Amino acid sequence: MIAGVSTEFNPPGPEDFNLPPIFSGVEWFTKPVLVAALSVVVIVWFFWGASRKAAVVPSKLQFAGELGYNFVRNSIARDAIGSQEHMKYVPYLCGLFFFILLNNVAASVPLIQFPTFSHVGWAYVAAAMSWVVYNAVGIKKHGVLGYFKHQTMPAGVPGWLMPLMIPIEFISNILVRPISLSLRLFANMFAGHILLLVFVLGGEYMLLHSGSIALGGVGILTLLMGLAIAGLELFVQCIQAYIFVVLTAQYIGSAIADDH
Repeated sequence: MIAGVSTEFNPPGPEDFNLPPIFSGVEWFTKPVLVAALSVVVIVWFFWGASRKAAVVPSKLQFAGELGYNFVRNSIARDAIGSQEHMKYVPYLCGLFFFILLNNVAASVPLIQFPTFSHVGWAYVAAAMSWVVYNAVGIKKHGVLGYFKHQTMPAGVPGWLMPLMIPIEFISNILVRPISLSLRLFANMFAGHILLLVFVLGGEYMLLHSGSIALGGVGILTLLMGLAIAGLELFVQCIQAYIFVVLTAQYIGSAIADDH
């Protein structure tokens, strides 16, 4: 014991992600909800401010807004959906990208330091929204029967293979996509954050509470490795937002394509 505090190391686990409510009696208002709400405010403020006084010679804020918008429009929507129809889906993809990005990067922001999508429910909702969007636009273009034929009967496949291909394609294109979208995002945010907790808390314990000079040296090294893990996690946070939205755009492009 040090000053009445136990020095036994308690490794981080899933229970550390079950955060208490911010206000007593308001059980639903936790840190992930607050971070998600703040991210919406920041996104609205950013793009409203960037476009409010648009000029031929852009201000720094307008330039940043155009850079972000053009990245989603050109590098995601146009490349994945095609130059003919991509513009109608850019608002959704742009909002989705920056919402996921800000909620992921929140894990690296001091005083917040929590990725919203490390709670799987948030990832499920984001994937469900994309699932509804790409199926809805596909049904709108092809009709219900035409869309399911489009998604489950690949062109050029011999008829005798269709009894095998139809259930496989249905499971892959209709059922598995939202599950893989959500679990990929959740797993990366959860694993990255818990790994960072292991390095930081483990390093702090060895440095301050182990009572060993050798372990103290290992603790310093562990904390330095934690900084490297933090940089890696920031990269993963950004790339996972990109992957989620790229796959959503690809699913939209596949749903509205004339050929499967």
